[in-house]
Amino acid sequence: TELTVRRGQAFAITLYFNRPKQPGESLAFVTEIGDDVYMANENERQEYVLNENGIIFVGNAKYIEARGWYYGQFQDQLLNICLTMLDLSLYYRQDPAIDVSRRGDPKYVGRVISSMVRNGQLRSFHSHENPSRWDGSVVILQKWRQDNYKPVQYGQCWVFAGVMCTVLRCLGIPTRLVSNFNSAHDVDRNLSIDKYYDSSGKSLNISKDSTWDYHVWNESWFIRPDLGTQYNGWQVLDATPQEQSKGLFQCGPASVTAIKEGDVDLDYDTLFVYTEVNADCNRWIVYNDGTKKRVYCDTEIIGRFISTKAVGSNSRVDVTYNYKYPEGSSEERRVYKKALAKIFGSNISEGHTEPPRERSSEAVRKPGISGKFKLAEPPVFGKDVTLILILNNLSSDHKTVKVDMSASTVLYTRRAVAEILKATASVDLGSKQGKHIRLKIPYSYYGKYLTTDKRIQVTALCEVMHMHGVKLLVEKTIILEDTNIIIKVNNFLIEVLNGQKELKSHWSSELKMKI
Repeated sequence: TELTVRRGQAFAITLYFNRPKQPGESLAFVTEIGDDVYMANENERQEYVLNENGIIFVGNAKYIEARGWYYGQFQDQLLNICLTMLDLSLYYRQDPAIDVSRRGDPKYVGRVISSMVRNGQLRSFHSHENPSRWDGSVVILQKWRQDNYKPVQYGQCWVFAGVMCTVLRCLGIPTRLVSNFNSAHDVDRNLSIDKYYDSSGKSLNISKDSTWDYHVWNESWFIRPDLGTQYNGWQVLDATPQEQSKGLFQCGPASVTAIKEGDVDLDYDTLFVYTEVNADCNRWIVYNDGTKKRVYCDTEIIGRFISTKAVGSNSRVDVTYNYKYPEGSSEERRVYKKALAKIFGSNISEGHTEPPRERSSEAVRKPGISGKFKLAEPPVFGKDVTLILILNNLSSDHKTVKVDMSASTVLYTRRAVAEILKATASVDLGSKQGKHIRLKIPYSYYGKYLTTDKRIQVTALCEVMHMHGVKLLVEKTIILEDTNIIIKVNNFLIEVLNGQKELKSHWSSELKMKI
């Protein structure tokens, strides 16, 4: 029974039963207050509701950067703008009475807001605002209002998440931003991300699956009476338009606990978020005759360094353990099998659908060599980029290795923009021997093709000769650093001599800045 009572006044409840209480029977009266978003910790309330400034973690798994974001949820007219956002939603237009009656439910409000914030579009920017230039939500929401609620162009994942955090905090729902590095976008939701390359190592854009360097979403704190108390707490909401959910671009709320425990059948969109942090990564070579061969599988690379801002400071807090058990642990294997059973059915081994990790367990012939790319020096925008491919023979047998290398400018979603370099080499590796191959990417090759993400992906496809097509795939994503400029300034010391101020040149200093 739900009761609406006047705050600060006592009230009485009388219960009538159809028979007297019998010996040995007991009655328990449980009362709960109706605050679905209550957080017990005052410091967390200050951070996740009242703090108007935040940090968003971007970059990639090997180079995590922090960028500031101004939420400004208490700025003038922001509340009216947020309420208007609810009134303009499809949910309100379909049935205003039901929509308004459900606005006390944070899971409903969060889902509605996730469908509204995604009005920005992921494409070339031209005359509109480049997403990398946004540094706060207020100007975006104010522009949306000034332009008569037309989409503000353009947004990408961190922009959507920043705006959504502002709206939800403004409405009183504790919310934070979370960054997932090596984030899977599994279109068919089979827990497998398939990436294809041609025989020279060039990345092919023929799969709808992708792995983003990072993806930013929101977590909001509220209870889940629809699922059970064990699923209370942080809930994932994502405003980035990736896939439709029940006919709309919306995502969540998905319980973080449900994601960790593999309960992918629970509302809302838990399976989609589960794949973002748990999918397998498969690499395929597509030959000229159209045949495909899987050369690489990684069951641990997806969902790394899941990060959020610390309470009360700008430090990074790793929350990966909230989303999944340690890779390779018995708990992780148990949850993965549980998720597979829910996706493919309990008798997955007898069905025609082949679970991804069973595919992954097929014997992929190992080439007996290892390889990795290493930067010869920090990569700086405007300068040539030099890498070293380090190949090592892991066996005592002599090997001849043919190496096809390719470099392309890419987006942070790892979508290729333009191929900028191709090179080939052949090396002989003696017993347990290692060799280096130097690769130079001139600025003149990449300059005009580089996007604002400032990323270059380098691939080496290494074929061990006389081993019937056994290959090693080596990849590295490079984020170019901004150029340093040095400004020399004279610093003056003011001294008082006989009551008169006198400027004296004291020392010269250098100020380093980024451009």
